[in-house]
Amino acid sequence: MPDLREGELPAGVPGASHRLEMPVPVPPSRLVRVDLGALTHVGKVRENNEDAYLVCRAGRYLERLTSNLPESLLSSRFDEAGYLMLVADGMGGMAGGEVASHTALATTVQMILSSPKWALKLDDPATRVSEIREMWARARVYLSAVHETIRRQAAANPKLAGMGTTLTGAYSVGADLFVLHVGDSRAYLFHEGRVQKITRDHTLAQSYADLGIIQENDPAAHQLRNVLTQAVGGPEEAPRADMHGLRLAGGDRLLLCTDGLSNLIDEGEMAEVLSSRISSQEACQALVDLALECGAPDNVTAIVATYAVGEKEA
Repeated sequence: MPDLREGELPAGVPGASHRLEMPVPVPPSRLVRVDLGALTHVGKVRENNEDAYLVCRAGRYLERLTSNLPESLLSSRFDEAGYLMLVADGMGGMAGGEVASHTALATTVQMILSSPKWALKLDDPATRVSEIREMWARARVYLSAVHETIRRQAAANPKLAGMGTTLTGAYSVGADLFVLHVGDSRAYLFHEGRVQKITRDHTLAQSYADLGIIQENDPAAHQLRNVLTQAVGGPEEAPRADMHGLRLAGGDRLLLCTDGLSNLIDEGEMAEVLSSRISSQEACQALVDLALECGAPDNVTAIVATYAVGEKEA
C-alpha cells in the first residue's frame, strides 16, 4: 500500500497499518471545515438496495447564557466536533442483506451513544497518544458488538441465515482521519490531484494476489473478488478489522464507497471527479452517475468529505 503521509496510530495498536509518532502541529478541530455529501442508488439490475450509509456530526459544546465575567475571559461558545461516516454492503439475500447493513450502522451508533467517552479533542501532546489508543480499543468493542448482534438476528430467524455485511467507517476530528475496515467496501483519499486507496479488500481475489497466485487484473481475480474472506456477522467469531490513521491537508477529499462503485470506476475517473471544484454532494452524484452509465449491476453508494484547513474559525 502506498505511503499516505504516515498514519497516526501509536505503537501497540492491533491491526494498525500506519503509525505517526513524530511531533507534528495539530490544528484545533474548529479550524478544519468539512463539506459532506452522500448518495445511494439501487442500480439498474437489483430490485432491493442492500447498501446502507450514515454521516453524523458528533460534538460537545458549552454555550454562555449569562455571566458577569467579561467576554474577554470567557467566550460565548465553545464547540468541538468530529465527523463519523459509515458505509455497509449487506449480503444474504434480499431480506438478509438489507437487515445486516442497516443493523450494522444502527448498532454502531447505539454503541457510540452509550460510551461515556468520545474522542473529540486530539491536539494536546500530553494526552494525544493515549486518547488515540483508547479510541481504537473502543472501536474494537463496538465492532464485536455489531458482529454479535447480526449473528444473533440470523440465528433467531431462518430467513436471515447466512447474512452479513461489509463495514467501512471513517472518523475525522480536526486534521486527523481514522478508518476502520472489514470487507470490500473501500476508502480512498484524494490528495494533490491523485486518488490513493486506503483500504485493502478482504476478498479471496486479494488474498491470492497477495500470495502471487494470480494478478489483480486476471479474469480469475474478477470472479473471486466477490468472495469475502471477512465480514461483519459472518461465521468467524470476530472479524479482525484493518485500522488506518492519516493526517489530512487542506483540499483533501475522502471517498467511501461500496463495490457497486469501485468495481466500475477506476481511480483515474475518481480523481477526475474529485479534482473538479464541485461540492461533496455534487461529487457523489457525479460518481454514481458514472456507475449508472456503466450499467450499475449492483447497488451503488458513495460518501465524500472535503477538508479545508485554515487559520480562521468556521
